[in-house]
Amino acid sequence: MTEHNSPQGAGDEHTRPIPPYQPQGTPPGSQGYQEPPIWQGSYPPPPQDPYASPALASVPPKARGRKFAAALLVGALLVGGGAGVGGAALYDVVTDEGSTGSTTSGGVEATKTAVVEDGTVEKVSSAVLPSVVKVNVTTSQGAGSGSGIVLSKDGEILTNNHVVAGAGQGSDISVSLNDGTTLKATVVGTDPLVDIAVIKAEGATDLTPAAVGKSGDLAVGQSVVAIGSPFGLNATVTSGIVSALNRPVSVGTDETSQQGQSTTYPAIQTDAAINPGNSGGPLVDLSGRVVGINSSIRTASSSSLSGGQGGSIGLGFAIPMDEVLPIVNQILDGDTPTHARLGLSVGDTQGSRQGQPSQGALVSEVEDGGAAEEAGLRDGDVITKVDDEVIDGSESLVATIRGHRPGDDVTITYVRDGRTATTQADLGSDAGTPAS
Repeated sequence: MTEHNSPQGAGDEHTRPIPPYQPQGTPPGSQGYQEPPIWQGSYPPPPQDPYASPALASVPPKARGRKFAAALLVGALLVGGGAGVGGAALYDVVTDEGSTGSTTSGGVEATKTAVVEDGTVEKVSSAVLPSVVKVNVTTSQGAGSGSGIVLSKDGEILTNNHVVAGAGQGSDISVSLNDGTTLKATVVGTDPLVDIAVIKAEGATDLTPAAVGKSGDLAVGQSVVAIGSPFGLNATVTSGIVSALNRPVSVGTDETSQQGQSTTYPAIQTDAAINPGNSGGPLVDLSGRVVGINSSIRTASSSSLSGGQGGSIGLGFAIPMDEVLPIVNQILDGDTPTHARLGLSVGDTQGSRQGQPSQGALVSEVEDGGAAEEAGLRDGDVITKVDDEVIDGSESLVATIRGHRPGDDVTITYVRDGRTATTQADLGSDAGTPAS
């Protein structure tokens, strides 16, 4: 992990995955009784850490002296095709033309074709609501719900991994469609590293696939719409703007946090209201195309993480669709998801050494035979840019590399012994096995 210096009290704000809505408090046997939450107690408050950096909008706060393994965190689902990486190359499956939402041999594709012309929130809502579902999960421990995005007429649906992560053997998953129909569902595949899952609604034949857009086309200040089932309220629409792009966000999901890992990605930040139950639902532009998956929120106080479910304070984060599509298609093809790999470990620099820049990702270890070594990087180098994307710390590097795919060629700017230089790196692959 990394070392951060920031004012006291920074640990009072946390970014976390949007928990599934977890109804509770109604006595068994009474009208409206719903089981207690699946993930009760799975989101404890992170430890108070005065060195947590609020500027990075990440949680849990990192302990001093720990490092990010950038080799692990260079996954690509969380953004891709340019979003969050200052112009990363689009993946092969992301095309400029054609329809969206089919699951032919070409997989799910992005489109530049607008779903609605002269889009308004009203028009976008009308067009997209039929493509959004409520995802219900019930286990022996309780029940909860999130949201999902229809990918195909025959019932393939995209959601967050943390929505279905608790659904083991003996669990039930179902989806509630916009027309009120409820269908049983099964998990097709997941990628916990990038926090996505594909599920399949059984017996579906004529669902309305969502149109997938390109998150790389987004601009700060652009209007967007979030759709989902916050607190179990089906088909809820909120609107706002893109507050920031390429925001490095680190969150622990229910599955990864149990293993001491976290998900880091270059997020779309929005002020559209996002709350528990919105997880897995779409963030949509005013052309009616899905540009992100609503996945995490910033909370104002750690107290909301312990006893209750904190709500929106206008800081919501979505995984960009450009990064999602390659992983989705790998899952649909039955392949193991792969992620780009730079092959080094980094921490934050504070400019403590003479000639060292005040911000950047300090290389602490270079993996033998990895992309970083082949590019000539060494321990002690400080990476300050990847292509045109400024790197202000370790999380920024992790998130930026995550916006690429294995085989992408990137230009890395670094400082060594007070001198700035550049090098080319051909990113490797974890071949479906995340680095440790």
